[in-house]
Amino acid sequence: MKRRPLGQTGLEVTEICFGTSGLGNMPDTYGYEVGEERARATLHAIFDGPVNVLDASNNYGMGRSEQRIGAAIRERGGLPDGFVISTKLDRDMDTGRFDAARARRSVEESLERLGLDRIQVLHLHDPEHARDLGEITGTGGALDELFRMKEEGLAQAVGLAMGPVDLMLPILRDWPFDVLISHNRYTLLNRAADAMFDEARAKGITIFNAAPYASGVLAKGSAVMPRITYQEASEEALEPVRRIEATCARHGIPVGAAALQFSMRDPRIASTIVGVSKPERVSETLDWAATEIPEALWEELASLPASTEDPEATRDYKPG
Repeated sequence: MKRRPLGQTGLEVTEICFGTSGLGNMPDTYGYEVGEERARATLHAIFDGPVNVLDASNNYGMGRSEQRIGAAIRERGGLPDGFVISTKLDRDMDTGRFDAARARRSVEESLERLGLDRIQVLHLHDPEHARDLGEITGTGGALDELFRMKEEGLAQAVGLAMGPVDLMLPILRDWPFDVLISHNRYTLLNRAADAMFDEARAKGITIFNAAPYASGVLAKGSAVMPRITYQEASEEALEPVRRIEATCARHGIPVGAAALQFSMRDPRIASTIVGVSKPERVSETLDWAATEIPEALWEELASLPASTEDPEATRDYKPG
């Protein structure tokens, strides 16, 4: 699998990254449970494969995701050579506090769960859900603390991972991030992050594009999983999905393959983050990445309308 440099950090990441939020067991978000054994088997399938990067977060499953990753790393006798762990600083989930002290405590919690002494890629996560953005962006705040962690060697690369583009862009402009994560905002259904990706690339920020399946519907199908960006979807909202499904069906191409490669083929995107929660999804992702897709299908998909609105504007956020 192709590897791409992560800025000037010395790190290289494969063009696919596996996301681990579902492995923390988050039924309020995904609509299904993931037990410990299933998560364990999935993690070992990832470590056994060609992908070299995992994306986690302090608050995925209220810490369960990192705990399960750490357990799998210990079972293997340590992190495999060349493997990259990406995780995130998170607010206090009870109070919403996200000051420098909370940022420091967040990384300490992550290091303990993962059993590591440093994180290769460390992001500040979801500032839009914190109680006070000033605690994050102000002098001596969480962002100052994030960059201090890089200076101390606790992180090799630092980034910003969040949702709303209108809130994300000003922060990206003000800080020398190595990397960013945007989710659900550059897919076959939505292009909200398009201009932001142009600006980030011009600044030399490495782009990770997460959730190419719009939280699952473009992988599992509208009949099986009628949810878009973590919410039950109306018939009207599902209509664009069904147009994509019909277009792919005419060419005999799985929708998941087209959705994944839509992100992978964009030269601005270094790695596409794909959430998986069972071992067979790991192999399916690799198969979809290798599927040959005719140019005629890309032309038809390009002719379909795509939203540029925030896809999570009406989301009822639940962290579990």
